[in-house]
Amino acid sequence: MNHETRQRALVVIDVQNDYFADGLPIEYPSVARTLPNIGRAMDAARAAGVPVVVVQNTAPAGTPVFDKGTPGWELNEVVAGRPRDHYIEKELPSVFAGTDFHSWLQARGIDTISVIGYMTHNCDASTVFEAAHLGYHVEFLHDASGSLSYENSAGHASAEEIHRVFSVVFQSRFAAVTGTDEWIDAVRHGRSLPIDNPHASNQRARARRQAA
Repeated sequence: MNHETRQRALVVIDVQNDYFADGLPIEYPSVARTLPNIGRAMDAARAAGVPVVVVQNTAPAGTPVFDKGTPGWELNEVVAGRPRDHYIEKELPSVFAGTDFHSWLQARGIDTISVIGYMTHNCDASTVFEAAHLGYHVEFLHDASGSLSYENSAGHASAEEIHRVFSVVFQSRFAAVTGTDEWIDAVRHGRSLPIDNPHASNQRARARRQAA
């Protein structure tokens, strides 16, 4: 799955102030790294004529985060202060769920979505998986996204573990995982980014264990 011509859209998911405060603070990669990369990706998309879709999550009124109209719900200025081609307000993790996203992409002949924003393991993952199932080529910018740590009845995991594992799983079948610099270069040169497959990914892991 490595077609050379791609009609991309950059999807900027939920870059909202609750992720930079006490609500759901992103831990890994650091927002000092990911937030500037989000801005760089948006600027590069604009320069290359790649449409930018900005997404904003809304939770039920009174919930601790993303309560519409509160400061935490607002888009961060890095995103709010830049131009966009389409805006989506959603209530579920996937950008496709209950929105016009799929029809908007289809109407413009877009076959590739490039995902940035938060969180890697939640709204990004839901969007990546659904896009892949719908037949889109998907790209995920690992240094323009991020995770936070969890602990619940199933156990606990650090933000770094969550982000790393989801990135590896994405690359194994669902999305081309790349850095912002590499993505900008691919956009400028009209180059596609490759996705691996589960068998090859597993073969490498087994070879690594055997060599240890």
